[in-house]
Amino acid sequence: MRAASGIALRFCARTIIAPRASTTTAPALCQFATRHASGSSVDDPSIRDPTVVRRNVFKEAIQHDQRRQIGLWTGLRSTLVAEMLSHCSGLDWFVIDMEHGPNELNDVLVQLQVSQHGHAEPVVRVPWNEPVVVKRVLDVGAQSILFPWVNTAEEAHRAVKATRYPGLGDMSGIRGVMSLARMNNFGVQNPHYYREAAGQICNIVQIETVVAVDNIEEIAAVPGVDALFIGPGDLSASMGYIGQPGHPEVKAKIADSFKRIKATGKASGFLTANHADAKWALELGCNFVAVGSDIQMLTSAVRNAAADFHAFCENL
Repeated sequence: MRAASGIALRFCARTIIAPRASTTTAPALCQFATRHASGSSVDDPSIRDPTVVRRNVFKEAIQHDQRRQIGLWTGLRSTLVAEMLSHCSGLDWFVIDMEHGPNELNDVLVQLQVSQHGHAEPVVRVPWNEPVVVKRVLDVGAQSILFPWVNTAEEAHRAVKATRYPGLGDMSGIRGVMSLARMNNFGVQNPHYYREAAGQICNIVQIETVVAVDNIEEIAAVPGVDALFIGPGDLSASMGYIGQPGHPEVKAKIADSFKRIKATGKASGFLTANHADAKWALELGCNFVAVGSDIQMLTSAVRNAAADFHAFCENL
């Protein structure tokens, strides 16, 4: 019975009023979430009360310049990785990558189901700034969206409109209305979702070209854009230094971008597997940084272990 209730909590908490966790009866994952997930655990009214739109504490943190948010990229298409990162890693956010990862819509769905009631916020990078895929990702419950390759204010407007329903005044968009889906508790318990959803959706646009950098102020001024994320790989390619994100000219461009984003009042994000560069970005005021990827960390650890033990065996 305890195991069954744990599964119900992790996979169906959007549609079930979860009881307050007990340190003597709750499954281990739920105990971890209760202790560490500020605003995201079973003690949060948005989880215990299915009529309340889920609170996006990641969005709150980056908007109000709270503690810096440390994250990880994922591309292994694994519910186990998503569950571990959200409930056990101590990270604040992670990316489910649909652009360069093998994730399709159902893969996103099951990773959201296992992770949205832990600590680390799942951020879905959609494959393109295209409203149909955005609509489908939102309908399965995603609340933090990363839009690749946004170069102009017009493209930023297009991204935001894809996350907003029509008929809401200045907040209006083009998102299609679906009445029976995961995002609104399958249409039976959350009558406020359509009007309140936008407030808990975090829109992050990627700045990946010289053109995008030139347009930082205009992009940041678009209502509904919550953060601008510097993509060092594509930016370095756009500058003529493909494969050299650490080139001095690229780093100077990134540093200037962080300064200009901060001046707009919007949050900035960054990705690097180089921990010295991650700390450099944080020192420059970056609000949220991914410090590697699951594939990169696994590959590095395996290669190091193999090399270590092969060298050891040479001396036997």
